[in-house]
Amino acid sequence: MKLSRFITSHMEELLEEWELFARSLPIPGAAISKTDLRDHARQMLQAIVIDMDGIESAVQRKKKATSDVSEMAGAQTAAATHGSSRQLIGFTMPQLTAEFRAMRASVLRRWMAQVTVSSKTVTQDILRFNEAIDQALQESAIRYSQQSDRTRNTFLAILSHDLRSPLTTMTMAGALLSRPSADPSSSVQIGARVARSAATMTTMVNDLLEFARTQLGGRMPVTPSLGDIGEICKQAVDDASAAHPKCKFQLSTSGEMIGDFDAPRLAQLFSNLLNNAAQYRSDDQPVTITACGDADTAVVQVTNFGRQIPSDSLKAIFDPLVQLAMSDDHKAPNATSIGLGLFIAREIASAHGGTIGAESSLESGTVFTVRLPRVSLNEGVAGS
Repeated sequence: MKLSRFITSHMEELLEEWELFARSLPIPGAAISKTDLRDHARQMLQAIVIDMDGIESAVQRKKKATSDVSEMAGAQTAAATHGSSRQLIGFTMPQLTAEFRAMRASVLRRWMAQVTVSSKTVTQDILRFNEAIDQALQESAIRYSQQSDRTRNTFLAILSHDLRSPLTTMTMAGALLSRPSADPSSSVQIGARVARSAATMTTMVNDLLEFARTQLGGRMPVTPSLGDIGEICKQAVDDASAAHPKCKFQLSTSGEMIGDFDAPRLAQLFSNLLNNAAQYRSDDQPVTITACGDADTAVVQVTNFGRQIPSDSLKAIFDPLVQLAMSDDHKAPNATSIGLGLFIAREIASAHGGTIGAESSLESGTVFTVRLPRVSLNEGVAGS
């Protein structure tokens, strides 16, 4: 049986093996759906079959083998779209290329198992298949790199913009206070503005430092000790209130509050959630944070009402920088996030052996739920 016909007749088996391999790759965040795991795999295999069955001249074969990268950069193929999608959901470049390696091995291993006689046709099929899959890999890798560059450039642009605002406030405050005719009675108000601007910039810098730490390798270090989750939430509310004085925050607690927690880290986690909620809330609704605990688990929920988050965005909302690709009309008018706050929150929850998730609807609002074990899983969680 020709290899192209074999691929078509065994498509579902090949897709199942592709899915199993993709699921085995360590991707951070929520579980990836079957649809996302199989992302464009069927279309890529179908394109490979069409390529293999096409009549190809010697000139065309040479051109395919020596095509410049720029000739593939704008290709709107299934493989190119796959590369962009994989970048958005957190795959690394080595993981992306490993998928194609696994696809090549899966197809050839299964096909060769039923080939009984070696012939020129068999050799030609293998060559055509390898050429086609190499082209798909290159198209996918090019688009992955383009998406990475776009995300990074957008991140730098937003970081520059968001830092400029508090810097401008602090510069103007300094100019006002340095005037000989400055009114002493206004110094308190000006000082409060400087403090809010400094708090905003500190949050950005801290998020950048934590992001850099996670990218350098290893889990975010935490040092659990006996603490009160209710008091930690109260500290987070105080921090968020200072950054968003016009937002009303409501805190309620119930059940067992004492457990093994890294208080500074969890305060950062909850502050990030509260800051995010304050930025995207509707003006007439408060941001609520509820904490409840039982014998084993502490559950903290942060809720705000405002724009509903689309289900597609919820899948990637905890990934670093991904949300920065959203259009301007999806960005809150007073947003100052550089797209790392929710990623940091996920890393802190994970380091505690916990989980974080999000749901969004017009009726119930946007709800972030953090579940944490009240007892440290093991001493290895602690770090410096």
